[in-house]
Amino acid sequence: MHALTPNQKSISDAFVSARRKAAGLPQYPGTLPGSMAEGYEIQDYSISRWPDAVAGWKIGLVPPDFREAVGAERLVGPIFADLVHSHTEGQLHDMPVFADGFAAVEAEFVVKLGADVPVGTEITPELAREVAASLHVGVEIASSPFPGINDLGPICVISDFGNNYGLILGPEIANWRTRPLTDLPAKVEIDGVTVGETTAASLPGGPLGALEFILRLMQVRGIALPRGSLISTGAVTGVHQAEVGAKSRVSFGADGAFDLELSALSPMAETGSKAASA
Repeated sequence: MHALTPNQKSISDAFVSARRKAAGLPQYPGTLPGSMAEGYEIQDYSISRWPDAVAGWKIGLVPPDFREAVGAERLVGPIFADLVHSHTEGQLHDMPVFADGFAAVEAEFVVKLGADVPVGTEITPELAREVAASLHVGVEIASSPFPGINDLGPICVISDFGNNYGLILGPEIANWRTRPLTDLPAKVEIDGVTVGETTAASLPGGPLGALEFILRLMQVRGIALPRGSLISTGAVTGVHQAEVGAKSRVSFGADGAFDLELSALSPMAETGSKAASA
């Protein structure tokens, strides 16, 4: 990791502190970095200071209006172990978010890695297929203390942990390797209204294309991906902003469904563990 500038450190300090306190940030805490690489330097520094292990990574699509400026189509952020929620059929998930920040519900196809991918590995499409042990349905909760996180674009998103605050991991999709992407549906409803509906075919390259992207990016960043890592491959129906109290149903046809409600996040305990949601 390169030595961070005072601006980069102050951005990290502000986001780490706000996340620990469950507090909002009305403005971006510093001067927005000029490149994705600088954003990832902030992210790496923040991860090193966060009191939890990384269990996986979320992938997000860069909005078309920003792609030429940043030179990228996708971005990534960490998913921490304490924020991975297992799922049982019929369960109602209470998902805490930043009440004074940004929150969204996203349908996701999640790859679980079946092998380590150390730094120095040659990445190919074939390797991506080989290391993908299973494909699951899931839900990402995107949430940040800064309500304008998406308005400022992908560098801003990267600099605040990729805008992630939780992953619900659902069942493995049967026969996913042989099914066409159009046979993997996803739908998101918020407060009874359908806000997005599509199939895995809407992800560029499908879930395995997203996996290949992150495998290549992590080689550049010098980050090894251990066996068992969860890769949330992108908001397949879009990013659906919601408020505290919103009820959502995320369904994947015969492959599973999730019911959840957003609640207000409480500050972390001094020991570093999360306090119960209010």
